[in-house]
Amino acid sequence: MRNSPAWTLHAVPDQSGRIAVVTGANSGIGYVTARELARRGAHVVLACRDPRRGQAALARMREEVPGARLELRQVDLGSLASIREFAAGWDHGRLDLLINNAGVAMVPYARTADGFESQFGINHLGTFALTGLLLPHLLAAPDPRVVTVSSEGQRFARFDLGNLNAERGYRTAFAYVQSKRANLYFAMELQRRADAAGLKLRSMAVAPGLTRTNVLTGGANSGRGRLYATVTRLLVRVAFRPTMEGAKTSLYAATVPDLPGGSYIVPHGPLQLRGEPTPRTRERAIHDTGTATRLWQLSERLTGVTYELPIRPCTAPRPASAGTRGPVR
Repeated sequence: MRNSPAWTLHAVPDQSGRIAVVTGANSGIGYVTARELARRGAHVVLACRDPRRGQAALARMREEVPGARLELRQVDLGSLASIREFAAGWDHGRLDLLINNAGVAMVPYARTADGFESQFGINHLGTFALTGLLLPHLLAAPDPRVVTVSSEGQRFARFDLGNLNAERGYRTAFAYVQSKRANLYFAMELQRRADAAGLKLRSMAVAPGLTRTNVLTGGANSGRGRLYATVTRLLVRVAFRPTMEGAKTSLYAATVPDLPGGSYIVPHGPLQLRGEPTPRTRERAIHDTGTATRLWQLSERLTGVTYELPIRPCTAPRPASAGTRGPVR
């Protein structure tokens, strides 16, 4: 992988006129991503599961960025009903940017409201459903982007299409990295389908690197005992980098003007753990179209969300009406 020149948050261009949704924006990487987009003029919707925590984040962000255009909306990626309600209530017309940031990590075994294993259900299926249901609004924008937060850990996944939903047992770390590999498959397959349909949509995936957030200690992990909390907090403090650094890959993918769709943005350092954002192309999952297609079909069946994209022959010119279609049933 090539080294990249230093890329800082000061490089984020003006975002005035863009409407953005950031899931999980009440804390961690999502909070910083939402705040920095708002700081540069975007109208940012904080899409959060917990209204109380979301309201606290909204108040804090308004103090940090006076005059920011912000609003709070509730969505629980562990509930298809909540996702459908969020999408049905979208009243801004177009959507320029969707950042699929929310997720859980290394949590004890649990099922979502719809009966899916929680890491697969929230990290992948929730993301898949939300993006599909918001797709008509994305395609109404002149230059829409979808940024999906994967993880450097996805490189260690042994992806098993027959055990995505803990059908044959559950191992916490295995389920987590598998769900993050699913995020990468999804982002790349979405780009392939948009390209085949001749749409302007750009889909990106990112890995933030080791970052200090509460994902390992909050939520479902908060009940794992004092010893777990103490050891994990110490590890995060010593080995992980500041949240601002972790948000760089998301902001890079969301705002660099000439970044091509289908990019996978990671820290350029060893093991993708630290360093400035850079595109990575030598990743087998990026090019594994067979697995990505099967995962897509499974995801449509499990969520009931079907992406209706017009398919054009590779040799045909782009239809003049492309970008105006994309309803989801």
